[in-house]
Amino acid sequence: QVQLVESGGGLVQAGGSLRLSCAASGSIFSISTMGWYRQAPGKQRELVAAITSGGSTNYADSVKGRGTISRDNAKNTVYLQMNSLRPEDTAVYYCNAESIYTDYDVAYYDYWGQGTQVTVSS
Repeated sequence: QVQLVESGGGLVQAGGSLRLSCAASGSIFSISTMGWYRQAPGKQRELVAAITSGGSTNYADSVKGRGTISRDNAKNTVYLQMNSLRPEDTAVYYCNAESIYTDYDVAYYDYWGQGTQVTVSS
């Protein structure tokens, strides 16, 4: 069994910064693309940023220039640094792994963490 556990969310004032972390645990051999998504109340879940195992990144237009996604493959961890936060960034942020390959020839696809709340006050 594998798990994705997010941390780093919380309450921050507009203009502030947060660093979210998502650690994958279990007998993991490798993970393909990892990403951060968010879902605000009454809205659909949307992609914030994604990063391939090789380090190529993709960002939503709404966070370009304010967000930086990175990963440590040795630690099976992905990070999202968010700066200049705005009230509209308020949402539950979810970590996603496109594919997780374990040491036991078992693969998990489209795997999600439980989410971490980010609230930006004006």
